[in-house]
Amino acid sequence: MPIVGSLIKSLIDLRDNIVSEPEAEEAQKEVLTRLLKKAKDTQFGKHYDFESILKSDDVQKTFAQKVPYFDYNKLNKEWWYKLHDGEKDVTWPGRPPYFAVSSGTTGTSSKRIPVTDEMLESIRKAGIKQVSALSNFDLPPDFFEKEIMMLGSSTDLEKEGDHQEGEISGISASNIPFWFRGYYKPGEEISKIEEWDERVQRIAENAKNWDIGALSGIPSWLELMMKKVIEYNNLDNIHDIWPNLKVYASGGVAFEPYEKSFNALLGHPITVIDTYLASEGFLAVQARPETNAMKLILDNGIYFEFVPFKAEYINQDGSIVEDAPVISLDEVEEEKDYVLLISTVSGAWRYLIGDTIKFTDVERKEIRITGRTKFFLNVVGSQLSVNKMNDAVQELEDKFDIKIPEFTLAAVRIDGEFHHHWYLGTEGDTPEEELKEALDESLKNANKNYKVARSKALKGVKVTKVHPNIFPEWSAANKKKGGQVKMEKVMDEEKFAKWEKFVNEQKA
Repeated sequence: MPIVGSLIKSLIDLRDNIVSEPEAEEAQKEVLTRLLKKAKDTQFGKHYDFESILKSDDVQKTFAQKVPYFDYNKLNKEWWYKLHDGEKDVTWPGRPPYFAVSSGTTGTSSKRIPVTDEMLESIRKAGIKQVSALSNFDLPPDFFEKEIMMLGSSTDLEKEGDHQEGEISGISASNIPFWFRGYYKPGEEISKIEEWDERVQRIAENAKNWDIGALSGIPSWLELMMKKVIEYNNLDNIHDIWPNLKVYASGGVAFEPYEKSFNALLGHPITVIDTYLASEGFLAVQARPETNAMKLILDNGIYFEFVPFKAEYINQDGSIVEDAPVISLDEVEEEKDYVLLISTVSGAWRYLIGDTIKFTDVERKEIRITGRTKFFLNVVGSQLSVNKMNDAVQELEDKFDIKIPEFTLAAVRIDGEFHHHWYLGTEGDTPEEELKEALDESLKNANKNYKVARSKALKGVKVTKVHPNIFPEWSAANKKKGGQVKMEKVMDEEKFAKWEKFVNEQKA
């Protein structure tokens, strides 16, 4: 009998029964008040007079009136650059011990986002909430004795003056609690390997020595790792070597586009649990098996605001216009898209994280990530969001019984007219013309703005099939320290030209 596993599961069940969820709106008011009190004597807090905000009758409303929106570029240009120049007490007391270097997207410079001790504690507490939520899933006691494969960027962080830098997954893994280290794989030694291919090779070599019960990481990274393990050990599927693998904690991007290709590497289905860990904080986690939505973590150092996701509120670069309306948690509605703003214990204020979300259950405060503001393709009025693109691609998978784990597109000019040019990563033999017609029809049916655009400025659709391996090869060619670059679903014309050149070179 798995005594240790039964004990751990009992403790998780006990904690879940004892610890009650806070009242959402009150929890958020308390978080904002604590943030403002902590930062009132910083340069930012004095500039925007946090003291007077705290004395106002409605702290949330006054905060929204006095403090403008910030995206990374604006906050870095006006405030965070001072941290890089050695100043302290800028947007948060003291100086951050870490900077999270965002994995970013190809062709863009990396973001350096401060990570404070309070943020590390926030991430740790969110991780405990994630583990506690497992009590809601039908998992056997012996699962809690198995090891967890956490595949992120290198934990060998770079020392820069008085702080260290790396991706948030590497920073988090380098700060795991001592009691968890026995469960954590691939372990400290392998996790410090900077070169991605070497790290995955070492994982493949050691895979037979581990009893993995859960995986954690970005879907495309996990796929590459599992393929290498299967190939190196001459297996049919990953369960041949890790028979007790039962859970995958996904994060970073939507899992649905990868579902078919991911499941093809398994011997039997596993439980997929979505998480929302960004460079700016751990925002939400799936709390129950009946849904794939995630519950916002509302009492953990992050204050949320929401801007309705409408074309008139979004600038071409993905930022939001200054007079865009904002609503608080008690005003949101189900099944409407919102641009997410956060204020955090790392000194981000009314910060545009770049994601769009929708509430699937307002009462439970459960959300789904629906896309990225800068991946909102609206060059010719099509108002095409990433979730609509993902849905259309999944329809292609179902209609033609093929796998399309990756895609990218851009609005390009062909003979002077705008077209949407799609690159679909698939090994299926469906002709490009059939894929094009089905894709176009699917989007017309799902999006009235797209349908109108297709009758006017958007003159056509082009589909090019490429091998799915082209996408990780592109990511590898542009990879950051110890990891991979997240693939852009939507590119501008300049980046798309570089992508096409890369694809043609690989074909040659």
